[in-house]
Amino acid sequence: MVSHHTSRHLTPKNTDDYLAWFDALSDRFTPAEVEVLQQAFEFSKGLYAGHAELTGTPLLEHALGAASILLGMHMDHETIIATLLHAVPAYLDGWQQTLETRFGPNVARLVEGLSRMEQIQEFSEMAGLHKPDRKKADDGQQIESLRKMLLAMVEDIRVVLIKLAERAQTMRSLSAAPQALQRQIARETQGIFAPLANRLGIWQLKWELEDLSLRYLEPQLYKEVAQLLDAKRVDREQYIADVVSQLRQELAQAGIAAEVTGRPKHIYSIINKMRRKHLEFSELYDVRAVRILVDDIKDCYTALGLIHNRWQPIPGEFDDYIARPKSNDYRSLHTAVIGPQDLALEVQIRTHEMHQHSELGVAAHWRYKEGGRSDTRFDEKIAWLRQILAWKEEVSDSGDLLEQFNSELFQDKVYVLTPQGRVIDLPGGATPVDFAYTLHTDLGHRTRGAKVDGSIVPLNYKLQNGQRVEILTAKQGAPSRDWLMPSLGYLQSPRARAKVRHWFKYRNFEENVSQGRARLDRELHRLGIGTINQEKIAQKLHFNKLEEFLAAIGRGDVTEHQIELALKEETAPGTGESAKLFVSKQSVPPRPSAGIIVEGVGNLLTNMAKCCKPVPPDAIVGYVTRDRGVTIHRHSCAFIARLDETRQGRLLHAQWGDKNARAVVDIEVEAYDRQGLLRDISDLFAREKINVTQVNTLSRDQQARMQFSVEISGLEQLDRLLALVQQVPSVSAARRRA
Repeated sequence: MVSHHTSRHLTPKNTDDYLAWFDALSDRFTPAEVEVLQQAFEFSKGLYAGHAELTGTPLLEHALGAASILLGMHMDHETIIATLLHAVPAYLDGWQQTLETRFGPNVARLVEGLSRMEQIQEFSEMAGLHKPDRKKADDGQQIESLRKMLLAMVEDIRVVLIKLAERAQTMRSLSAAPQALQRQIARETQGIFAPLANRLGIWQLKWELEDLSLRYLEPQLYKEVAQLLDAKRVDREQYIADVVSQLRQELAQAGIAAEVTGRPKHIYSIINKMRRKHLEFSELYDVRAVRILVDDIKDCYTALGLIHNRWQPIPGEFDDYIARPKSNDYRSLHTAVIGPQDLALEVQIRTHEMHQHSELGVAAHWRYKEGGRSDTRFDEKIAWLRQILAWKEEVSDSGDLLEQFNSELFQDKVYVLTPQGRVIDLPGGATPVDFAYTLHTDLGHRTRGAKVDGSIVPLNYKLQNGQRVEILTAKQGAPSRDWLMPSLGYLQSPRARAKVRHWFKYRNFEENVSQGRARLDRELHRLGIGTINQEKIAQKLHFNKLEEFLAAIGRGDVTEHQIELALKEETAPGTGESAKLFVSKQSVPPRPSAGIIVEGVGNLLTNMAKCCKPVPPDAIVGYVTRDRGVTIHRHSCAFIARLDETRQGRLLHAQWGDKNARAVVDIEVEAYDRQGLLRDISDLFAREKINVTQVNTLSRDQQARMQFSVEISGLEQLDRLLALVQQVPSVSAARRRA
């Protein structure tokens, strides 16, 4: 592995350096791969001539420096080529076709991913990352959302690695930039890139990005700690050399093959620990530190026992990250002891494999794939990226909210921006309507159109990561019932859908009160109850005002069963009123065909058509059959529409005489199949006092399709029933069969 200092050395600055650089590649890649790398170099050399990076560094030198870092991480030749070509989109029209033709589709896709990530500068400005007086508590969630969004925009993990290497190269040459630009780039690095390197486990870049960003954000503090580290550097290095010698000898005597080295301490981590634990520099245990690398896990614990036997452990300073790995799969044993000269000494113990993962993270995983070279098919790498980016642990101090991060892991998300640059996370497949309701309920209600990246889009447009969304509104408006239809695709978020349903429930208070009063009167009549104090009934059901109680009945929030129970409690047991309540349960429901007037004459033999099953107040028509009297169809029935001229003469005008008559209708339910689904729907029917006459279910590939024949009193009850069924967990659709 090439160290950072060596990587800097490798950055070519003249013709001889370029030749030496490419000569070094011959040990890493095949002749064919080296040839393509040379072609990429020549291509970028001509295109970048006269252009500089933000810091003033020549663009070609910057690209080669980033490529050298990735060589040190043992990346594949396509990654190195894409790094050399990362700035091509800014200087070449039609670059996608050119790169795909000359360097292949994989390289073209990598450069395209890097081009998308160039929006980081704009996004971080909008997120307030560049504001010197920004409050961490206020924008922490926004910065976190920004990091997630940037990763969600990337289809290949190598894009992130190239961007991290490029940023490290920028930080190395930042001293030549103006002070304001230094601080701006440093804030962006500390807020976005260093945390991403941490979560990917690429410590070699994480430490450098953290130290260099601190150098420009807190130069005085950085200088003080650097001087403290340097002040006794010679003594400390001699001390570490003595400890390393003793440990090598003792481990060898125990038969343990081990590599023992001093561990460099990084300024950023020192300052962080001083702040977090309120310690002075002299109180730190791990300024003097060594690392032991062994062959297997058994040797890790054997080495730990030898160290604890030789030197006294410091209480509370032992961590076993082998038995309990960190969220990014970091594994190691950490301990602190009172070492020689009674000085605190930190020791890390791990296997070579653990160390390789901790140093290179994702890159180590690729390097040790079978064959040692990157596979050109990236599906496994993308899946692996999603596993390790578990977002369970913030870099600094936002806590370890396991449930929140587990939720993030298993839900598809899309990250978009408001016109002001706020990052909004939505369910995958979300639309502008979902976006509007997430921002504010009233904004959702008044939504009439949307712009995405400045262009008008339909309201059921599926949003993509990184897009900027603007909502077009009416001064006063209301949601559309179409938004609640899953087949039209207007709403993906359950929360937004609930807000729309809520609006329709509460849109007309007076109308709901009127309907509720009529329903309550019908229920009192059905139960045979005359005069009763309705306000007391409302109070029993926890309503302060009678009008609120009646409106709740009208909306369907209070069922007939709840009213009946409240009436039972209000009427004294044993009285005539109570007796009537019990008798009412034995009453026989009217026949489905009762109360229909055909051509102005009642009491004809009528039957409900099984093909369309009309329900009050459906528009209906009678059809004279040969031997079953008059069959009642809906006006919209397909059977009626198909009648020829000779049979149309058998149609009779019909209307509902008793609009409260009950009828049988068929409803169809689609759902994700699960244990207890049919029971939950049946319980709902029972609570709503719905009589089910027939059930038919079919389950295939974890999808359930259920058909129910139910007795209802009208379309209003049917609409309510369908809405309640659709709220049952796992149900995706509930509708009346045509």
